[in-house]
Amino acid sequence: PYYVHINQNLFLQAYLHSSDPNLVLFLDTCVASPTPHNSTAVTYDIIRNGCVRDSTYATYYSPHRHILRFKFKAFQFVWSNPVVYLRCELVVCRAYDYSSRCYQGCINRPKREASS
Repeated sequence: PYYVHINQNLFLQAYLHSSDPNLVLFLDTCVASPTPHNSTAVTYDIIRNGCVRDSTYATYYSPHRHILRFKFKAFQFVWSNPVVYLRCELVVCRAYDYSSRCYQGCINRPKREASS
């Protein structure tokens, strides 16, 4: 566990351990949940499908493509245990493959209609 105060900036870094210098990291989705195992029940989106959902989120410059740096302000769920679990999904792509997910950025997927 990592202990922070509410509204304190939480800095994160993801690092791809690979000897291939032509790989790129992309943060696709980062979701917070009050429970460690069921991150689909009550969640808070920080990033979803490459789209920033939290106004306190910011990225930071990294001198390397295989290192991703970002931050957001710590929070807790109302009427819940003060513990927040974070689940992030990253995508690894070939550098300069502009058709890959890493270069598509934010994808706003339309909601599907429920059929009768």
